Amino acid sequence: MTAALLLSGGMDSTALAYWMRPQVAITIAYGQRCAVGEIDAASAVCAQLSIKHEVIHVDCSALGSGDLSDRPALSIAPVTEWWPFRNQLLITLAAMRALEHGISEMMIGSVRNDAAHCDGRAEFFAALSRVMEQQEGALRVSAPAIHLTSTELVRASKIPMSVLAWAHSCHVADFACGRCRGCNKHSETMSELGLERE
Repeated sequence: MTAALLLSGGMDSTALAYWMRPQVAITIAYGQRCAVGEIDAASAVCAQLSIKHEVIHVDCSALGSGDLSDRPALSIAPVTEWWPFRNQLLITLAAMRALEHGISEMMIGSVRNDAAHCDGRAEFFAALSRVMEQQEGALRVSAPAIHLTSTELVRASKIPMSVLAWAHSCHVADFACGRCRGCNKHSETMSELGLERE
């Protein structure tokens, strides 16, 4: 089975890249505020791990919501960075490119912490996989770390700090703001790992 990974360059997808070593990693600039930071981080990780890296540019900024966009969050947003149907959109776009490489499995780095929104849950990925497997290419969608927290994933992957240090978790900028939910999650994970800054 040949696998591709949707690589945002964040801590979770970076740890999964190290652990699973996919044939291809795909990063998508979809109009998010932190796109350049994510692309830079993902590119550096792929270079260190000798993983083929593809970047797709599709401007969906007019459809965004919350921290990741320049638009206010919709009233139904479960968390501040929620973007409507984002994982469905990103997996679909990545899968379109993955088929060109003969990929049979599309992995995403979602973890148990992501259950705050519906498209970060195991049942969502199982349902999306069933939809994609019914189409030409029969691409399977998986979230190999969905049963783990971010901290557990980092530990299980055994990723060295020299690789994890490239991770970009900020939702609002190309450099860590230190205030958004992404930066807070990064800081909390590092603290749980005993690697917090002095």
